[in-house]
Amino acid sequence: MKSVLLATALAAFASLSVPALAAAPAAAPVVAAPGPADWRTPDPNDVLVIDTNKGRILVELVPEVAPQFVSRVRELAHAHFYDGLTFFRVIDEFMAQTGDPQNNGQGGSDKPDLPAEFFFRRGADGPFVPAGDQGSSELGFIKSLPVMSQSMMLAPMTRDGMVQAWALYCPGVAGAARADNPNSANSQFFLMRAKYPRLERNYTGFARVIAGQEVVRAIKTGEPVADPQDRMERVRLLADLPPAERPTIKVIDPNGPWFKAELARVRAREGAGFSACDVNIPSEVK
Repeated sequence: MKSVLLATALAAFASLSVPALAAAPAAAPVVAAPGPADWRTPDPNDVLVIDTNKGRILVELVPEVAPQFVSRVRELAHAHFYDGLTFFRVIDEFMAQTGDPQNNGQGGSDKPDLPAEFFFRRGADGPFVPAGDQGSSELGFIKSLPVMSQSMMLAPMTRDGMVQAWALYCPGVAGAARADNPNSANSQFFLMRAKYPRLERNYTGFARVIAGQEVVRAIKTGEPVADPQDRMERVRLLADLPPAERPTIKVIDPNGPWFKAELARVRAREGAGFSACDVNIPSEVK
């Protein structure tokens, strides 16, 4: 299996331009601390607990967006497939790649490759929480994952009454690695160290880090990493941890009043340069 990020993507990364200076945005309003109604408890079957030599990373799986790859990750975690695998390709201000038993980007599991899930269908009654209307498209969140979709105004014109949507590649978002063939995702995945919108609609986004992003940022860099020592020591679903070892996790609910106020604050601060990647989704882990 070839390494996840193609040469064209890396060339684009190297040639990103600096945006023009804009007028200073208005002062952002102060937002009070979140209250009890602002938090949600993620499904323990949707939380991947990655214990690394640098610390613990908690990743929230989002099956609503990429059901097949989420199912594959759950299956491989149950089988302890990921235990001991290194972060073999790590690019600062980009991503950290892992999930290959060969630890070089060329391998995968003995399971069949999966079809691309670059897009998903979004209905009016789905879990999408709108965060901004951009005319022909809508910005929002599904759980902790930022997403973009076509406007729901188009839904009456589609056969299934739904519109097309896709994950946004913000820091902490997890994507499925693949070769040149779009339908070649298998076991490898990567965790974003920075935002990288050029991956959107080209790689399956399936999850997001909800705690431990500082661990992702601490992983040794290299392309490939020289003598990679940083590794996933154990990878389990939260539901599979013994009760005595299972942390209690709360994540800010994008449906709650605190998030809506925080969204308004960030929009005021960023002005015309606002991005979904500017919005923080706090968590509490005990």
